Amino acid sequence: MTSPWNKIHIHHSHPSPSPPPPLSDSDSDDCGGDSSSSAPLRHSDLSDSIFKPYLELSGHSGADLSKIQSFLTSSSAGALSCLICLERIKPSDPTWSCSSLCFAVFHLFCIQSWARQASDLAAARAATRLPISPATASASALWNCPKCRSEYPKSHIPKTYFCFCGKIENPPNDPWILPHSCGEVCGRPLKHIKVRCLCGCLEDVRRCGFKEFSCNKPCSKFLDCGVHRCIELCHPGACPPCRTRGVHACQCAKVKEERECCDRVFQCGNPCEKRLGCGKHVCERGCHSGKCGECPLKGKRTCPCGKRVYEGMPCDAPVQLCGATCDKMLPCGYHRCPERCHRGQCVETCRVVVKKSCRCGSLKKDVPCYQDLACERKCQRMRDCGRHACKRRCCDGDCPPCSEICGRKLRCKNHKCPSPCHRGPCAPCPIMVTISCACGETRFEVPCGTEMDNKPPRCPKPCPITPLCRHASNIKPHKCHYGACHPCRLPCAKEYQCGHTCKLRCHGAKPPPNPEFTLKPKKKKIIQQSESVPGTPCPPCPELVWRSCVGKHIGAERMMVCSDKSQFSCENLCGNPVPCGNHYCTKTCHALENQLQGSQPCEDCYLSCQKEREPACPHHCPRRCHPGDCPPCKVLIKRSCHCGAMVHVFECLYYNSLSAKGQETVRSCGGPCHRKLPNCTHLCPETCHSGQCTNAEKCCKKVTVRCKCHTLKKEWVCQDVQAAYHLAGCHPRDIPKNQFGIGLIPCNSDCNSKVQVVESEQQLRKTRVTEVQEPDVEKSVRKRRKRREQVLESKETSKLQKIISRMKRLLLFVFILVILLAATYYGYKGLLWLNDWMNEVDERRQRYSRIK
Repeated sequence: MTSPWNKIHIHHSHPSPSPPPPLSDSDSDDCGGDSSSSAPLRHSDLSDSIFKPYLELSGHSGADLSKIQSFLTSSSAGALSCLICLERIKPSDPTWSCSSLCFAVFHLFCIQSWARQASDLAAARAATRLPISPATASASALWNCPKCRSEYPKSHIPKTYFCFCGKIENPPNDPWILPHSCGEVCGRPLKHIKVRCLCGCLEDVRRCGFKEFSCNKPCSKFLDCGVHRCIELCHPGACPPCRTRGVHACQCAKVKEERECCDRVFQCGNPCEKRLGCGKHVCERGCHSGKCGECPLKGKRTCPCGKRVYEGMPCDAPVQLCGATCDKMLPCGYHRCPERCHRGQCVETCRVVVKKSCRCGSLKKDVPCYQDLACERKCQRMRDCGRHACKRRCCDGDCPPCSEICGRKLRCKNHKCPSPCHRGPCAPCPIMVTISCACGETRFEVPCGTEMDNKPPRCPKPCPITPLCRHASNIKPHKCHYGACHPCRLPCAKEYQCGHTCKLRCHGAKPPPNPEFTLKPKKKKIIQQSESVPGTPCPPCPELVWRSCVGKHIGAERMMVCSDKSQFSCENLCGNPVPCGNHYCTKTCHALENQLQGSQPCEDCYLSCQKEREPACPHHCPRRCHPGDCPPCKVLIKRSCHCGAMVHVFECLYYNSLSAKGQETVRSCGGPCHRKLPNCTHLCPETCHSGQCTNAEKCCKKVTVRCKCHTLKKEWVCQDVQAAYHLAGCHPRDIPKNQFGIGLIPCNSDCNSKVQVVESEQQLRKTRVTEVQEPDVEKSVRKRRKRREQVLESKETSKLQKIISRMKRLLLFVFILVILLAATYYGYKGLLWLNDWMNEVDERRQRYSRIK
């Protein structure tokens, strides 16, 4: 006969039209073959499909169905445990299951021992406390289910091992059907009744367990106000209070307020003060509805103690005291009031001295009636738990039950007994521990204390944990697993700020396991990777790049690690323009201002300004070297007029900004030229002008012309004199001024004697001039000799000075030799350091090429 589970298994094996995406098998808890692990997962998925229509049809949360589903999942996974002995229930063990509420499964032997002990203890307690015989108490004794505490009579103690439906006794262990099941259809009748919905509008036939249902229509019942109807959908329980607001009056109709309909009846808090029927007194009650009633002082009246009766007295007349003893019963209930008839209440405390004994009977004493007598003796009787004494002061023998918590460790070793202190062993731990996969879709319950012996269920669904690294969209999906996901094995490839990418294995954050469904994981050996640690940031960029010096000089780059932000100086001159903009910095290579911390500005220029001014002038700018144009030149310059008669003073800017013609105009003095004509000894008759004087050959001034001996003379026009010189074959400008016009007239006989006299006088003058110049030659000769002697004396040196000069030469030679040796030594050291640095750079390149 084919079981339902066989049918289910065969039906599940058909291929689905839309296969799920491929999942990775790299689960952290994988410890078995793939073929053996597929069956429990199919049963788990099949149980969902079986119970889904039942849950949809019932319209409830389905607590019972959820329990059955959890039981089936636990059974298929082999995780059932007995709550009494906390041992695993094997498929071949005889069992008994509760049929009332929890449907928990126990070992048959364990539940028999449990039921007998519980029923015997209940019978012993009943025989001790109730007036019945031990046989009657034993027959009526009850025992409880260890989990749900449902009561069973002693006659229902199980004696035989049956399947769940009770058809087959001692069902065989078949590996192809559910353990402890016969494999047949249950066939037990389901109870159906005809009931109405929660609001009573719809009548339907329902199962007894789901007789309460909602029609999902408005309730429409009258609310407590009796005016409005309920507007909520069909619901369980009483309708909510009416929240319709309106103006309502208090019970005495003095105050009106806006209130909700459910609070329409209220009291204002003021006294009623309405006139009673007598017309003399007012109602002393608070705000109330209805009539105030008759006057309480009207009709037959008595004195305060009630012994004398007065009839026909008006209600406003006071009643007189009778004078007899009050004799009313005091609050103690044993004695009466000994005072005379009085108004008001009697004394509350009875002060009659009586002889009393305490509750336990060990002390007797005369005390006032109102005072209770109790001794300080503590009761030493054992309570019903058999562990704790009563210890109540002055106990009357009826010791109360033990109210202390048991607090003993349960068999699960995780919790303490929460029940009141009791005799015998404690009940099993009622807490069930849920073992689930990481996503929580596949789970089963096991008794507390057995969770460490059970393995988590295998879930075929994809892992719901979203990777926290940057490769979440590229990681291959894998099955739901227990614990945390494996770290991502893809390259990090995260881009640095410099533009390079991280070439290590992904070291992003690893999502933690879900603590709600995770048990303590087994310790495994952790393999530490040298490349990266999960959850750490990327290391600094290790790429090698060429980096320029702080001064950005061309050809001074060095190869450095990209993440190394240190700067270096190339020891060359800076060469950047200084603030003046005309010269360049001569400092050693340094960081420019505002580029790096610790940067220093270029040097300041202290040279004088050397720019050419515009308009051009011969004066230099008086300021220090500066950017931009020079200020206008305000130097005063002197310029003579064209004829040289006077000197003009101008500002350099004004004079040089004029054109050439303008400069000639301003330099003219406006007077006669006063310059000598080139061909004669006369001055230019024109106004002061530039350039050569014009019309020099047309001079019209008179010139005295003489013969060579100066004897004869005549007055000629200057231009005639110049013409005469031209005719004579010489130029007028070559004629000295004192000889101009002399010799143009021929001498006569009278001029010969005068010529001889003149020549003799000239000869005499020449001899005098030579005599005067001879003493000067002798003086110059003496000075030359003296200088020659001083030079000869300075060349004569002593022997000591020669020795000193030789020592100086020797020291200079030694100094130069030392400098050459030091330069050779440190040059060799520098070459070795450069060789080591180049080797280190090559090693870094090889190392990072291997990483790539």
